[in-house]
Amino acid sequence: MTDTDLPLEVEIDRIECDLLVEAIYRRYGYDFRDYTKAHLRRRLHHRLALSGLSNMAEMLHRVLVDKEFFGALLADLSINVTAMFRDPPFYRAVRHQVLPVLETYPFIRIWHAGCATGEEAYSMAILLEEAGLAKRTQLYATDMSQVALDAAREGIYPIDEIKAYTSNYQQADGQASFSDYYTAKYESVMMNKRLRERIIFAQHNLTSDGVFGEMHAIVCRNVLIYFTKRLQNRVMQLFADSLRPGGFLLLGSKENLAMGEWGHLFEVVDEEARIYKKKITLEHEGQ
Repeated sequence: MTDTDLPLEVEIDRIECDLLVEAIYRRYGYDFRDYTKAHLRRRLHHRLALSGLSNMAEMLHRVLVDKEFFGALLADLSINVTAMFRDPPFYRAVRHQVLPVLETYPFIRIWHAGCATGEEAYSMAILLEEAGLAKRTQLYATDMSQVALDAAREGIYPIDEIKAYTSNYQQADGQASFSDYYTAKYESVMMNKRLRERIIFAQHNLTSDGVFGEMHAIVCRNVLIYFTKRLQNRVMQLFADSLRPGGFLLLGSKENLAMGEWGHLFEVVDEEARIYKKKITLEHEGQ
């Protein structure tokens, strides 16, 4: 079905959403034009419902003149589906297949791209501590949303989530008590200071920013599924350029290299866990 076959109100809504996305790019430099349309419309309509505004045209004007309102919308548009040790088999695979290789390096650099509010970055920090690698690893965690990054730096999460997080940790072959890694207070928990201090949280936009270079591993889980094919290719090139030869690319359960044109650059470590390694070519041997 083409747009001309749609009911008029649906066609108008799609046009207004496209105009709003274009306005965000031109006013603030955040480029959502290659995010999937369905995801964008859901998030835009979510903010519209909360705003009390009548329609998308009114919201477009509000976004242009009110930076605080735009900040709230930016948080909505950020991909923030996350949890501690989400998908335990993935973390088991990292623990048993990735960390033993990283252990062979004197210093390790890991980038969590699209870290949202930080739960998965802290999960990695715990794995590194239990493997005895924390003190020689620099862990970077980036997101385009400053609101999400501020929450990640604080490392404070609802206590209601801890039961699920503890179960995930145990299924991921956790080596201690999960309660060793946080302090509970009232209705929240705070991740321990030693974990918070080992992660550098920084703003980075996958749609427009450059290489985060010489990484031993890049973690970007269930983010690419929200991107169009063109943007997926742009981000995969960014990851390939940011990884050192032999570095690991860790994707989400709904993503794999077969969905793009990048399989020739990587070898499969664990297809089920979506773990890949950048190939070492002849020009890289000896580096």
